[in-house]
Amino acid sequence: MRKLLIVLASALFAGVLVSYAIWTDKRPVGHYLSDLRSEVALNLGQPGERGNLLGIQPELFAADYQSVERLRLKLAAYLEKARAEGLINDRTVVVLPEHIGTWLVAAGEKDQVYSAHTLDDAMLWLAAANPMKLARALVAAEGEQRLVDALFRMKATRMAGDYQALFGGLAREFGITLVAGSILLPAPRIEGGNLLAESGPLYNVSLVFDRQGRPVGQPQRKLFPSHEEQGFTAAAGIDQLQVVDTPAGRLGVLVSADSWYPAGYTALHEQGVELLAVPAFLTGNGSWSKPWRGEKGAPAPDDANLQADKLSEGEAWQRLALAGHQPGSGARAGMTVFLRGQLWDMGSDGPGLAADANGIHIAEAGRGAKLLNIWL
Repeated sequence: MRKLLIVLASALFAGVLVSYAIWTDKRPVGHYLSDLRSEVALNLGQPGERGNLLGIQPELFAADYQSVERLRLKLAAYLEKARAEGLINDRTVVVLPEHIGTWLVAAGEKDQVYSAHTLDDAMLWLAAANPMKLARALVAAEGEQRLVDALFRMKATRMAGDYQALFGGLAREFGITLVAGSILLPAPRIEGGNLLAESGPLYNVSLVFDRQGRPVGQPQRKLFPSHEEQGFTAAAGIDQLQVVDTPAGRLGVLVSADSWYPAGYTALHEQGVELLAVPAFLTGNGSWSKPWRGEKGAPAPDDANLQADKLSEGEAWQRLALAGHQPGSGARAGMTVFLRGQLWDMGSDGPGLAADANGIHIAEAGRGAKLLNIWL
């Protein structure tokens, strides 16, 4: 009897393992209806020969990341709308929001990843569906949140390829210079025209693609990771800020909180910056009108010391970020765009901001994808 029980238990265990292996191997892509509409929320100046700075605030949901093609379809629809409105030409520089590439970590995964109610649950399903890859990645993981680090690290090579194919492809298809938001990758660099993810710390980086879909410069690493990012991403040095040439002028990228600190603007000014792009992500529905949370875990901006406890999040972005520094940076225009939508339980906020010689301009608020434009 004992031997029979052992045989039955072994058979049951083997069956469970086989079923689990079959489950992890299947990656079905289900049907999904997504709203492809967008509207122009801000349009400043008059068309001219100098081009324009065009910000796109997409409205994205977890299921939009089920496949790269699905995400491409949505972003291409926004760009088609911009083209129909006469907002795309040979000198157009398009700015996408922070972390738009980060969630490619979920591409090609199990349905449970997209239907999870919380980000933590989605990450657990992601781990369960990739046990061997995760085990290998945990060996090289760094930082306080090693599981989060390992989940991004295990898919880094595929994410880098998807990111370049997606955003480089859109830049080429629409003939634009594209600031492709940002993505989390380990020790990223450009070599031979390709975005590579290598061994080393995770960084939140943004990459610019030219009108032929080729990377311009090296990935711009974030200088001041947010409080949420600090457990698994590294901070770059101010000396890594770069200005790249575009048909509309010399462009500098400050990723989200980097736009709060004067040192970044000084470094870009010394390189002759003319345009500023700020991909951003403000978590939490309704955060724009709530008290400013400050720069948790990072030094406060020099000009925020007396105001931090008196401002709303929106007021802080309007007074202490791009709007407060753009005039002295040497740049003639700048754009801050936020990632919107509902990615699991994170929520999002931020109407989008534009800055030019006439001051700061706030985009029309409301649901749905928004287009923000400055004629240069």
